Amino acid sequence: MSGPDRQEPFEEPNGPGNGDRDRAGDGDGAKGRDEQSEARRPPRIPLPRTSIEDTGNPLPDPPLAPVALDHQVLRSLLGAWALAACSVEEAIAVEEHLGHCGPCAEEALRLRDAVGLLHQEESLDLDPGLRNRVIEGCLGRRPPRIPLPEWAVPYDAETARLDALLRDIGDSEWNAPVHLRWFDDDSPVSRKTTVAGVIAHLLAVDGLVALALGLDDPLGSDAAPPADPSGRTESYWRASYFPPTRGVRGPWRAQTHELIRTVSFTAGGAYGAGSGRLTVPYSAPDDEGRRVELPLRDSMLERAFECWIHAEDIAEAVDYPYEPPSPRHLHHMIDLAARLLPGTLAERRRSGLAPPPHGLVAAGASGRSLRLEIEGMGGGEWFIPLDSPGADASADREVAHVALDGVEFCRLAAGHVSPEEAAAGQDGDRRAIRDVLFAAASLSRM
Repeated sequence: MSGPDRQEPFEEPNGPGNGDRDRAGDGDGAKGRDEQSEARRPPRIPLPRTSIEDTGNPLPDPPLAPVALDHQVLRSLLGAWALAACSVEEAIAVEEHLGHCGPCAEEALRLRDAVGLLHQEESLDLDPGLRNRVIEGCLGRRPPRIPLPEWAVPYDAETARLDALLRDIGDSEWNAPVHLRWFDDDSPVSRKTTVAGVIAHLLAVDGLVALALGLDDPLGSDAAPPADPSGRTESYWRASYFPPTRGVRGPWRAQTHELIRTVSFTAGGAYGAGSGRLTVPYSAPDDEGRRVELPLRDSMLERAFECWIHAEDIAEAVDYPYEPPSPRHLHHMIDLAARLLPGTLAERRRSGLAPPPHGLVAAGASGRSLRLEIEGMGGGEWFIPLDSPGADASADREVAHVALDGVEFCRLAAGHVSPEEAAAGQDGDRRAIRDVLFAAASLSRM
């Protein structure tokens, strides 16, 4: 009998009815299918779950309940929340409130967008040259309490820049090896020392200026100290029981401050003469009574030049960024070197290191000249007399022209660049050009 009201009896897939049919049909084959189906069926009783307490992992913190705060307090916390400056409890309370308060939610969204505009993602490391630029700006704009002579300003600036470098280096870097380089008899010479040894060298040579001003000599007064920079440096190094350490920075900086104060009080105004008329000897008298000496105003400029050059030596040894002097100060240094070239060229001829001039020229008379063109920072033009230090040099008697970069010319005068590699442009008498370039290198010393 069949029809909509008739229902077939329910039988499980693997119930007795099916089993009977299977067994009636194929026997052993039905038994194998029953075992495979039993293996796929999940267990009737599930296995116990592993507790987090049995794993050794930390238990999760219970969720924090929001702090009960009124609307005005929550609204005042929106700015701190946007900057991620709220405590955990306050942040939960604010976020719970934002889900129910439309005006606060809109305000929070605006604040978050504003924070994104104000706080750009960038490196937190400061620019390595930032400190140097700040110091240069301060030195160039800060009026001193005591008027400083114009010719002493470069020394004040360069010693301050070097002192800033020394403040930034670590204790171990004071023992970093430094090679002092200069030219002697047309050959490059070097002397190995340390960062502390370079500062000791500056301290010893600055002592020549201190003696000229009547100040104490850093070498002491027990014995007559040498009168030349190399001898004074070697004497100071030998007098140390141990190689110089960072402790030499204090005496060097104190001496630079004392020199600046002394010339400021005695110079007679920012542009006056005063102590600038004093001379500073750089050697003992020779058999003819001659010695190397400079006016104090030029000596202070020369000390500024050497301070910059040795600061670059130190910066190279400790991998520290260091910039050249300001263009105004660099121009004064180049001008000093150009004014010293005629006398150095004459001394080289007396020593047989340069050929004699074509003819003798009386002081004030016109003679051959070389046009020295300095490009870049601190640049300008100088006419160098070739036949006599006192001869009148002008463009009318120009026989040669040399063009160099300003910093490159200073490094040539410091003995850090060879004469053969220095000139960027040369034109005219080759022998005159060679004599002037080697005379510039001869300005260097330890």
